[in-house]
Amino acid sequence: MTDINTVLAELKRGTDEILSEADLIEKLKENRPLKVKLGADPTAPDIHLGHTVVLNKLRQFQQLGHDVHFLIGDLPVWWAILPAKTQPAPP
Repeated sequence: MTDINTVLAELKRGTDEILSEADLIEKLKENRPLKVKLGADPTAPDIHLGHTVVLNKLRQFQQLGHDVHFLIGDLPVWWAILPAKTQPAPP
């Protein structure tokens, strides 16, 4: 990693708010890769342009040497499917 101020400026670019900038600075000072996670829920039928904003930010973290994890959860899908499978078929 390079200078913390440079990295912080790069991460702040395009963001509206950092919930705890002081904590982020402390983590960056440790000079270890951050673990950045994003969870997605596949219940929506499509992906739209708004999704690219957060995906681009994840890519930015990755290019700065941090570990990025993109999680796709399917539990809400199962909650929607299981009741239909456990109901008796209509006569």
